[in-house]
Formats: sequence, C-alpha cells, structure tokens
Amino acid sequence: MLHRFLTGGESHGPALTVIIEGMPAGLPLPEEAINADLVRRQGGYGRGGRMRIEKDAVEVLGGVHEGVTTGGPIVFRIENRDYANQQKRAQPRLTAPRPGHADLVGATKYRLPDMRLALERSSARETAARVAAGAVARALLGQFGIQVGSYVNSVGSVTATIPEGDPASLREATEASDLRCPDPVATEAMRGLVDNARRTGDTIGGVFTIWATGVPVGLGSYVHYDRKLDGRLAGAVMSIQAIKGVEIGPAFENSTHGGREVHDQIYAGPDGPYRRTNRSGGLEGGVTTGLPLIVRAAMKPISTTIKPLTTVDMATGEETPTTYQRSDFCAVPAAGVVGEAMMAWVLAEALHEKLGGDSLAEMLERWPLPAYPHFDPEPVEAEGAETG
Repeated sequence: MLHRFLTGGESHGPALTVIIEGMPAGLPLPEEAINADLVRRQGGYGRGGRMRIEKDAVEVLGGVHEGVTTGGPIVFRIENRDYANQQKRAQPRLTAPRPGHADLVGATKYRLPDMRLALERSSARETAARVAAGAVARALLGQFGIQVGSYVNSVGSVTATIPEGDPASLREATEASDLRCPDPVATEAMRGLVDNARRTGDTIGGVFTIWATGVPVGLGSYVHYDRKLDGRLAGAVMSIQAIKGVEIGPAFENSTHGGREVHDQIYAGPDGPYRRTNRSGGLEGGVTTGLPLIVRAAMKPISTTIKPLTTVDMATGEETPTTYQRSDFCAVPAAGVVGEAMMAWVLAEALHEKLGGDSLAEMLERWPLPAYPHFDPEPVEAEGAETG
C-alpha cells in the first residue's frame, strides 16, 4: 500500500488526529485549503447543535515545512472544542444501545463495560480527520489538473433533476445550496422534509454523487481483485459512517437494461477513439477510461432520533426506550464532502502508483500520461506465401 492514513481520537475527547503516510515531498500544502474543506464538512441544512460549537481547523505537527511536504509522515491535530463542555457534565454509563449505532456490537466485540466508549470512537465526528487527509490528496491531484466534487441527488423521497454533462459545471450551484443540491426546486422540497424530521423527532437520509474530472486513462488495474479501482473506491466510500449502498455510475439502473443500451460504444475521432456516453461511470475492468468518475452513495437516516426507539437495557435485561444523544437531523450534504475526501485519497494513491517517485518533481516529469495507443495493423500475408 503506497499511501495510508490513520485517524485517532474520540468524538468528545480533547482532539482528533490523523497521520498521513506516502505523500511525495515538495507538495505545496496551504492550511487554508485544508481548513476550507473542514468548514464545508460542518455545513449543510439539518446539522445539529454541535456544529455551532466546533470551529474545525488543523494544527500541523509534522511532515510539512514552510507550507511544503517533506516526504515524512504528515501529522494533523483537530481540536474538539466541545471537550471542555463535556468535562463539566457527568456522563452516565450507557447500557441501553441505540438501534443502528455501533453501541451494542462495539461493546460486545471489545467487552466494554460502558457502551459510550464504542459510541465515542464510532461517531461520525471522526470524518473531520478523514476530510483533512482528503484535502492533502486533493492538493496532490490538483497539481495534475484532477478535480473532485460532489452534489446531493436526493433527500428522503425528493429527487433532484441533474442535467447531463460535465459534473464540474454544477460546482457553483452546488456550493451555493445549503443542501449541496444544484436543483433549487428540489432543494426547497428537501428543506421541507428535513424540517418535518426535526418537528417529528426523526431523521432522514439520502443519496449523493461524488465525481472526478481530468482523470487520465489507466489508473487502477484489472490483474488482481484488490487493485481494481472500482473496488477500492466502493470500499472507501462504503466505510463512511451511515453509508449503506455504493454504485459506480448508474449501476442499478444499468442492470434493468440490455447490453446494447448500457455499454459505452467507441467511435473514431480526429484525436483518437472517444465515447459519447459514460454509463460505466468512468471505469472499465477496474481501470479508468479517461471519462469523469461517477460514484453514488446511499446514506441511511442517522440512527440517533429525538423520538425514542425500543431497545434493551443490557444492565437489567428489560426493554426500554432509547435516550436522546445530540445529533443531526440530516447529514447527507456533509457526507458528500466526506465522500470527496475518500475519492480523492484513492485517486491520489492510484496516480502515485502510476507515476512513481518520491517527490512531486519526479511525478511531474512523467506527466502527462499517454492517451490510447495506436496499434499498427497486422501484416497481411500474400496469398500462397509460405510461412516459416
């Protein structure tokens, strides 16, 4: 594994940390760009009260000198401002697990006497550290003209109308929306669903799309299962808290059509072969095609609801209602930003695999990658000619 990052810390501990390995030396890494992504993760209609407390920003502890990477492990710290508030409050032992959370399975797996210990580490607060790591990967991709973004397709039963074309063209409309949806009519209806969830003590999920443009042909591989880029992308996105479904391109819709309707046919053009469609989501055989990468993810409704669910108090064995732990009502817009971080991370590693090098300068020397090759036609044997 060429690249790796590890996050540490708990939701209400003093801080989150992230250690990033494998990034080349010589990469400009402005803190403002990292912090801008952290701010984007905190936004979105339907977030809870904690987002008014936290002011996420990285403290650089290693691997960066005068704003440029050194080739050593990059170390960030992100303070949890809510830690001081939690220290003032007595936290009762949690013995009644919340359905949909890691409370019960985590405490069972690690034999924890207090389920709050599982809650603290499994919380989606950890994604702040992922976004910081993804911002580093995004900085590397940007050196090669690769952009990563996302938008919300749906919240609950409301689905946006997304125009066809270059997904990057939707960036401005997406970022202007508090639901990160480029369709203003759908955005208004989505707000109504979020407001209803807030009023009724419920939560709501949705679907978001992550895209990447400027991706060259040939990242990833078909030779082993763990090198297929679609598998790596799907695994990275599925690892985000509350994500329960991932597809490459319109995969589930494709499954309802015949092959002639689905596969991206190849045409001859003045600059080489090209395709008029991108139903494969930019990947064939685990390898990038040069078209935009499209990954969609389904986020379940957040498990912590104001209106209680039925559970069992493991200390008494009796059924009991869940107790409310502060949470969001809808985090789909924020999840899209986390999805961007995970896609950027996987692509940065695949690009580094392809180009090699310990420094950004070495990688740039091997760029751009060649496009589709030209094959000389097979020689035609003359009729009756003898072959050796």
